[in-house]
Amino acid sequence: MSVTTTPKKEAHVRVGLISLGCAKNLVDAEIMLGSLMKNGVEIVNDATQADVVIVNTCSFIDGAKEESVDAILESSELRAKVNPSQGLIVSGCLTQRFREELPTLLPEVDAFMGIDQVAQVSDIVHQALARRQEKIASGKLPATRPQKKSLQPPAPVIPQILDVNQRPTYIPDFATPRFRLTPQHFAYVKIAEGCNHPCSFCIIPQMRGSHRSRQQADIVQEAKQLIADGVKELNLISQDSTYYGLDLRANHSRAISSPEKFTAAAKSLPSDATTLCTLIRELNAIPGDFWIRLLYTHPAHWTDELIQTIAECPKVARYVDMPLQHIHQNMLERMRRETSQQYIVDLIAKIRAGIPGIALRTTFIVGFPGETEECFQTLLKFIRDTKFERLGIFTYSQEDGTRAGKMEGQITDKVKKQRQKLAMTEQLKVARHVSESFVGREIRVLIEREAHGQDLQNAKVSSWEHGLIRNASGPAETRRGHFMVARGAADAPDIDGRIYVRGHLPASQFAMVKIIGHTDYDLIAEPV
Repeated sequence: MSVTTTPKKEAHVRVGLISLGCAKNLVDAEIMLGSLMKNGVEIVNDATQADVVIVNTCSFIDGAKEESVDAILESSELRAKVNPSQGLIVSGCLTQRFREELPTLLPEVDAFMGIDQVAQVSDIVHQALARRQEKIASGKLPATRPQKKSLQPPAPVIPQILDVNQRPTYIPDFATPRFRLTPQHFAYVKIAEGCNHPCSFCIIPQMRGSHRSRQQADIVQEAKQLIADGVKELNLISQDSTYYGLDLRANHSRAISSPEKFTAAAKSLPSDATTLCTLIRELNAIPGDFWIRLLYTHPAHWTDELIQTIAECPKVARYVDMPLQHIHQNMLERMRRETSQQYIVDLIAKIRAGIPGIALRTTFIVGFPGETEECFQTLLKFIRDTKFERLGIFTYSQEDGTRAGKMEGQITDKVKKQRQKLAMTEQLKVARHVSESFVGREIRVLIEREAHGQDLQNAKVSSWEHGLIRNASGPAETRRGHFMVARGAADAPDIDGRIYVRGHLPASQFAMVKIIGHTDYDLIAEPV
C-alpha cells in the first residue's frame, strides 16, 4: 500500500478520525486517511476543527462495543456544543455487525460505512456532510439523547447513508493509498483479511468475511517500499496468518481448518504455490536491516515446513504470536478450536526445539461456558509448566450471534474476574523468571524514542529490586540519567514489555545493549 504524497485539488474539507481496536483496524484507518489525502481532504487532529469526524469502530467483545458507542456519542455531544454542522461517520466492525440496527439506535450518525467501502471514504465524507446540512436546513435533527449511554432515542426523521455489505470481500493492494499512523520504524503489513475458523466464541468471520489472501508479489512490493522509507520492523497481520495462501490454490475449499486436513492440503500444493513459507522467504531476501514479526498464527495450521522456514530466515524475529484460548480438552472442544491438548503440547515442543531462542506469546480465555474448577486448574498447571515468555488472559465475553453465547453453563462475571486474576498471578511468577534470565545477556534491540517521566513511573523503574546487585551505589547510580525506550525481538509493538536503555541512542535504529536488571515485565539495559 502506497503512502499518498500528491493530493488532487478538490473543495476544501477537513476530516478528523478516531480509530479503535486492533492493528488490522488501524490499517483500515490508514487506508481511509490515504484515500482522503489523495482527494485533497485535509486531516486534522482537533475534532472541533473538522467538517466531518469518522469513528472507526471495534466490535469484537462487549468492552470494545461499549468503547465504540461511547466514542460515537461523545463525538456527537462535542459537535452539538462547538460545531453543529459537522458530519459524523461510523465505520469498521460495529457497522458490519449491527448494520440493520445502528441507523435506528444512532440517529446522530450521518453515514455508516463498512469494510468494503474504506477506499471510497472520500465520496462518503461529502455525502455525510451534505446529509448533515440537509438535516439542519430542514430543522429535523434527532432529539437530544437523555443519557449518554442510552441507545433508545427516537428514530431519525431523515435516513442516514448506509453503505455496508453484509459479507465483506475487500482486500487492499499496493496501489491503495495509505497514510501510516505508526512511528517511522515499524509498520503493519496486512497479508490477508477474513477468517474461515468456526470458533464458537468468535464473531469475526461474520464481520470480516471469509479468508482472502493478498498476492505475494503485491505484499513484497509494499514491504520493499516500507523498508526504503526507513521501516525497521514489518509486522505481518491477518485474522489467521498461518492460513495465508491456501485460499489461492485451485479448487479452493474452506473445509481444511483441522490440523490433519490443513497439513494434507499444504502437502498437496504444487511446488510453486504461495504459502506463508514462500512469503517469509521472499521477505527475508529483501536487502536491508530489518525484522519480520509474525502475528496472529493459529495452532492448527503450523507445519514442520513453517518451523524450518523461520529457523532458516535470520530476519524473522524469534517471536511467535499463537493464541491457544485454553488447554483442557473439554474446553477446546466446546470452543471448537480444532486442536487437542496433546497436539498443543507437542506443537510447542516442536517449535521450541526447531527454533532456538523463540519467544512464545499466547492468550487464554477464562470463564468460558462450562469451565469447571478442574478445567481451570488444568489451565493454571499448563501456564506453570509451559512458561510462556509472553501471555495474556481474557475473560469470556458472551456475544450474540455465536454458538457459545447460547450455551448452558454461563459463568458469572465475579468468577471470571477471579480466574483472570489467579491466572495472571501465575504468569507473573513466570514473567519474573523470564525477565531474570535476561540479566547479564547482550541482545539486539530496536530503539523507539526517549523515555518520559511517565514511562519510567509506569514501569516502576524506581523499584528495580529484581536482578540488580544490592549495594550502596549500584541501584541508585543505575537509576540516574537519561533513558531510551526500546523493544527486543521478544516484544511486539503495543503488546509486550519494554526495555529501558540508559543513555542517548538514535531513535528508530537497532542497537546492542546489555541487560543489567528488570522489573516484573520490563528489562533495564545499558549500551554495549
